[in-house]
Amino acid sequence: MTADAYVTLVTNADFALGAKALLRSLNLSGTRADRIVMHTGGVAQGDLAPLVALGAKLHPMDLLPTSAAFNDRHARRTLHSAAPFTKGTKPAFHTPLDNFAKLRLWQLPYDRVIFLDADTLVLKNIDRLFAYPEFCAAPNVYEGLGDFQRLNSGVFTARPDPATFDAMLVRLDRPDAFWRRTDQTFLQEFFPDWHGLPVFMNMLQYVWFNLPELWHWPDIHVLHFQYEKPWQDHDKADRLRVLIDLWQAYAGDGPVPDPARLPAPR
Repeated sequence: MTADAYVTLVTNADFALGAKALLRSLNLSGTRADRIVMHTGGVAQGDLAPLVALGAKLHPMDLLPTSAAFNDRHARRTLHSAAPFTKGTKPAFHTPLDNFAKLRLWQLPYDRVIFLDADTLVLKNIDRLFAYPEFCAAPNVYEGLGDFQRLNSGVFTARPDPATFDAMLVRLDRPDAFWRRTDQTFLQEFFPDWHGLPVFMNMLQYVWFNLPELWHWPDIHVLHFQYEKPWQDHDKADRLRVLIDLWQAYAGDGPVPDPARLPAPR
């Protein structure tokens, strides 16, 4: 019997908040696959308890054993200085180096995995992605056609294998290696023939106001709150109010709206 699992990564209390809404959305989608939360030592047990209550299996882990030079190049201040964000704002709790920890999913004892960032919501069942090959991801589309050439690692399919993980570590921490978009740039190089998922399998929130013609609620399976998070106060909150209210519904314990009945972008 094939063992399937949804996997997310939690490295601090904020992403535990996001994972709670994600797990509830997975439960409401009707999936029967395992739900795994990989977490680092920086997450308190009190922040993890609500995830267990929602049926998650916790998988403690360490950050990758990367070199001091690699860690310095990918520290928040250094990376954001070398590759500044100009289209959105990463929250203060975002630590770029932590992103690489998701590679540890290739060590998990599962045959097929769908990875989901903790700032995503599953609006429609996506179990069929378990049958998709490694490595499938949607393009990083949120501004224009040029985005289609880059993948977004907020949703992807994988086949855990310790040999793959070992090969990743060798390539990741090469002398002077600098991964501009951290795990996303690395995964795109490691899987150069990556298979493209439709954008509605990883719909980035900026599409709402940048490319509204792409937004069609009945098609959207996964909504991804890239850059600013829906549990923050931020300067785009008014423009994204419909999406934030939807996330808040999933983050609570009450009913959630039918996305097909939500308003279209204006």
